[in-house]
Amino acid sequence: MAVRGMRMFRVIAIGGIALFAAGCSSGGGVASAPTASTPVAAAAFRAPQIMRGSGLDSVIGERAGTLTRRFGEARIDLAEGDARKLQYVSDACVLDIYLYPLSANAEPIATHVEARARQGGAPADRAYCIAEVENQARS
Repeated sequence: MAVRGMRMFRVIAIGGIALFAAGCSSGGGVASAPTASTPVAAAAFRAPQIMRGSGLDSVIGERAGTLTRRFGEARIDLAEGDARKLQYVSDACVLDIYLYPLSANAEPIATHVEARARQGGAPADRAYCIAEVENQARS
């Protein structure tokens, strides 16, 4: 009886190991995340809404290179899919600029801006923060 029990245990153990190994293989059905260089399918593309507001015209519509020349190197430069976030700071505030393409496979441009106080994180005036970051970049 003990020999038969050991054989059954071995069969179950080998089967479990085989199932585990099959789940770990590269064909397990897990999709890889898209990268910044992954083209966006035209059918899946969704055009962004472009933020409008007083004092934002100098940033909205600009490419990353133009923003970098104006504000200097971003503190954070984060790409996710076809979108990009540039973060700049001054002594007073933090400025986040979000860039999205306006059509499939186009270069992203600034479409949204957020600003907050550097101390405490309270919302800050966007136009004021843009001016602050630019002034600090010049000095």
